[in-house]
Amino acid sequence: MKTIASTVASYVKTKPYLTAALADGIINLTSLARQIKPQIEASLKKSVNQGAIVMSLKRVSDEAEFTTDSSKILSVLKNMGDITVRSSLVDYSFSISDTLLLNQANLLKEIEHKKEVFYTSSRGVAESNIIVSQNIAALVDRLFEKEICHSKAENLSSITIKLPTENVTIPGIYYFIFQRLSWEGINVYEVISTSNEFTILIHEDQVNMAFEEIKNLKSL
Repeated sequence: MKTIASTVASYVKTKPYLTAALADGIINLTSLARQIKPQIEASLKKSVNQGAIVMSLKRVSDEAEFTTDSSKILSVLKNMGDITVRSSLVDYSFSISDTLLLNQANLLKEIEHKKEVFYTSSRGVAESNIIVSQNIAALVDRLFEKEICHSKAENLSSITIKLPTENVTIPGIYYFIFQRLSWEGINVYEVISTSNEFTILIHEDQVNMAFEEIKNLKSL
């Protein structure tokens, strides 16, 4: 059976910025209780006393686990490594086929000595994305002309963020970053990640704003 305390705790723990602010003691609990009261009542399907929500928020903000989780996220963000920006990129989306990997191999052979060229790819169940520098787009068009291309997006830029190795053991980091970008109206066109770094693809018109938002996460 759901309780007010467990419902409030579940709500707060899905909001990384809110958890961080509560952990730092910089939020007026009465005002917050008034704001989230409709969501708590909707979840519990009954009327809830605002004072009970305030007490639940106080209990959650005092929990050691809660405070520790927020601190871990902020610690990872403050220790982000290099942020690398690349511009003039093209993103292709192809259907998976028997010849797709062969054509990718042919592309890699063509560009293996071109140090200035950017290339990366990701493969899903039904489609594969290839991201390249604009200056080899014509080469991709030629090599993959017989493949089924679902989309081709130009005028894109990438931002690559290097994260500390402990990022893989701490939940909420990606949510934290993408929520910040979403709040600023920045549309993420594509995401490519490895264990300790990830790359987002966005339109060139928004790259400066996105870079500033990500850089500012280090000072939270």
